Amino acid sequence: MGLGGLGIAVALVLSLTAFDHESESPDIRGAAPVANPYEDGRRAGAQALLDEWARAARSGDTAALPALFDDGATPGFLDAETRRAQNLAQVPFSEFGYDIGLDAEDPVPPEVAEELGASDVWAPTVYLRYAIAGADAQPTRKPVALLLARRGDQWKLVSDSGTPESDRETWRGPWDFGPILTRVVDGPDGRSSIVLGHPGQSAMVDSIASELGDAVANVSDAWGQDWSRRAVVLVAGSHEEFASLVGAAHSGADIAAVSVSDAVDQRSRTASGQRIVFSPEAADRLTDLTRVSVLRHELTHIAARTVTEDGSPLWILEGYADYVGYRGIDATFGALAPTFAADVAKNGPPKSLPADADFGAGGDTARRAYESSWSLAAFVAGEYGVEKLDALYRSLAQGAATGDRLDGRIRDVLGVGTDGLVQAWGAWVEKQLA
Repeated sequence: MGLGGLGIAVALVLSLTAFDHESESPDIRGAAPVANPYEDGRRAGAQALLDEWARAARSGDTAALPALFDDGATPGFLDAETRRAQNLAQVPFSEFGYDIGLDAEDPVPPEVAEELGASDVWAPTVYLRYAIAGADAQPTRKPVALLLARRGDQWKLVSDSGTPESDRETWRGPWDFGPILTRVVDGPDGRSSIVLGHPGQSAMVDSIASELGDAVANVSDAWGQDWSRRAVVLVAGSHEEFASLVGAAHSGADIAAVSVSDAVDQRSRTASGQRIVFSPEAADRLTDLTRVSVLRHELTHIAARTVTEDGSPLWILEGYADYVGYRGIDATFGALAPTFAADVAKNGPPKSLPADADFGAGGDTARRAYESSWSLAAFVAGEYGVEKLDALYRSLAQGAATGDRLDGRIRDVLGVGTDGLVQAWGAWVEKQLA
């Protein structure tokens, strides 16, 4: 099984809402007193519009949508929303709504208000709040750049593209990119997982759905039971969709899959918005075995998210995830790590731990970083035991650390410091390739 053209599986935390940085998300509708009766009425009227919009969209009630749109609405907005509502009806939501946030509203340029000729024009901060039944323990929230107009006592939708002077953008979900194909995977204790894609990706969606239950069990066997043991997996149909789901920095051209989340609360050990997103290239580039390993890899990131802090060494984060991904797969060292094996054959065994910068470098540099990290995790598991590898992950995943502190943490778990670890790992690698 050759993985040279596999691409890279990565993990991201996307902080997309103003309150997601807090350890506890406030109740948006009632978290703070409104400044005055005028604002109270303004918010109440706009919220009533948003509630009706959410109801119509979630239920696929396209006949109710036209009455919610202003006569001066952006051309194509209603048509796009009608298609979106038809797609949303195929998704089993347990929660779906729009909330007005408490952070500062966007300014509305005078010429925009004048052109609309409404009694009030407003660009409040709005969030889409949704949860998928069985798969989401708590809802996730995504930004919506709305422009609203009031005529008399009625608020209407004008645009979801923000105002000319705003840098806010509306998050687009899978339902914004075409009809939805849904597969529900039953799990233990009512913890369902779900795979969402489009009819054009039906083979990939069905394959992932058939493998997801076993992958969850595999990760639980390695990591333990202290995680949600369920997942939402999205299969992107285009580079535009993939970038929307995981961030504009990634098109999916060189990445097989990405795991993302919105907010992580270290104290309560919870994370919202956990998603695994497969790139549009994945179906053509992954074999049956590599698809399983990538799915397990990303599920491992999901499982470990709440004990993993930003800045932790990538070699343990990615190496551990790859180790879990490849558990039980019958393949040689050279097949699992061809780029790293070639480098060792040319330059000798590694003389330092994989550098964080190499993981994002692309090409052979990134492949070598991932493959060498897998081999380091496999070495620790083989020489010290799986329990020690687990303990090493939890010790090193506490965020950025100085060289001395990192050395101390390694020594506390394995009984040797960084230099000793690298030396023993290098000797083990040479033995595997002999």
